Amino acid sequence: MNAARPAVEVSVVRTLDQLPQIYALRGIVYMGEQDCPFEEEFDGNDLSGATHLVARIGREPVGAIRIRWFAGFAKLERAAVLRRYRESGVAHALWSASAAIAARKGYRFVLGHIEPRLLGFWERCAGFRLREGRPPFRFSDRDYVEVIAELPACADAVTLNAPPLVLLRPEGAWDVAGVLDDSVARDARVRGAA
Repeated sequence: MNAARPAVEVSVVRTLDQLPQIYALRGIVYMGEQDCPFEEEFDGNDLSGATHLVARIGREPVGAIRIRWFAGFAKLERAAVLRRYRESGVAHALWSASAAIAARKGYRFVLGHIEPRLLGFWERCAGFRLREGRPPFRFSDRDYVEVIAELPACADAVTLNAPPLVLLRPEGAWDVAGVLDDSVARDARVRGAA
């Protein structure tokens, strides 16, 4: 009898107390399992415009991924899932959430650097394919290949013509009124009272 997979919830990291969660996950997976040096894992790109996602099962952080944004493509990096959750759909949930955010931002392509042994998994999980004409390369004592996935056009992508308050909302929460939306209502109340 197959046990049901636990529910995986993925969210954008928005608070300072969430950052240590993703750093711990990456430290366990990359530094602990793969002997990656600290300075290579924490490479200066975490706080320079990247979006981080954390996956949880219940309240427990079990996976993380970093997305960096370039001209015309998003790049997935530092995907980390705790060993005991690698058959629980966590990687797929992280990919789905990453793709949804990238598509809403108007991106059509997602690039990844993966170990060749993981190619089959990422083909099945996320529709990635090996980038033609790009040679394998090596860093941090491991071999890598470039893979790419094409995203469908998003009918409700956040564009230059989106309402100003939509552009001010937190990453990935463009459809949910935020604190600055509330400030508009407050301003109307204050002006009405004057």
